[in-house]
Amino acid sequence: MKGLNEKEFLDLVTKHQNIIHKVCNMFASDEQDRHDLFQEITIKLWMGYRTYKGQAAISTWMYRVALNTAITLQRKEKRKAETQALHSNIQPADENAEGYSKTDIEMLYLAINKLDSVDKAIILLYLEEKKYDEIAEIIGISRTHVGVKITRIKRKLEGILNETMEKV
Repeated sequence: MKGLNEKEFLDLVTKHQNIIHKVCNMFASDEQDRHDLFQEITIKLWMGYRTYKGQAAISTWMYRVALNTAITLQRKEKRKAETQALHSNIQPADENAEGYSKTDIEMLYLAINKLDSVDKAIILLYLEEKKYDEIAEIIGISRTHVGVKITRIKRKLEGILNETMEKV
C-alpha cells in the first residue's frame, strides 16, 4: 500500500466512512464529541495508512484503528459509562422487521452504554454481524475468547435490562 497518495486515502475514507460513524455513534455521547472522535480516528488512519501492509481487509484494519482510538480516548478521559439518552442521530422505527419496538431498541442501546469500552466494541461488531474470526482480528483476541466474551456480554446486557425492567 506504500506510495498511495492523499486522494486515494480520502477516497478510501469516503467509501468506508460508515465504519467510522458507527464507532463514533457507539462511543460518543453528543454531536460535538462524535465530530471530534471522527477527526481523531481519521488522523490515526492517515498516520497508519502508509504502514498498512494489506494483510487484513481494509475494513478490518479501519475497524481496528477506529475502535482502538475510541477506547484509548475514552480511557484517557476516564468517562464513566452513565446511562444516556439514545444518540440523537439513531432514530429507530416504531417497529423493525424483527418486531422489536422503538422502546426495546432504545433500552438495548442504553444497556450497551453501560458496558466497558472493550465490551461495547465487541457487541458493536457482533451487531454488525461480523464473524467471530473477524471480531478476533479486529479486537486482537482469539476466536474462542470472542465467543466467551459475547456470551458474557449477553448475560451482562440481560442483567442490565432485567434490572431496568424491575424499576419500571
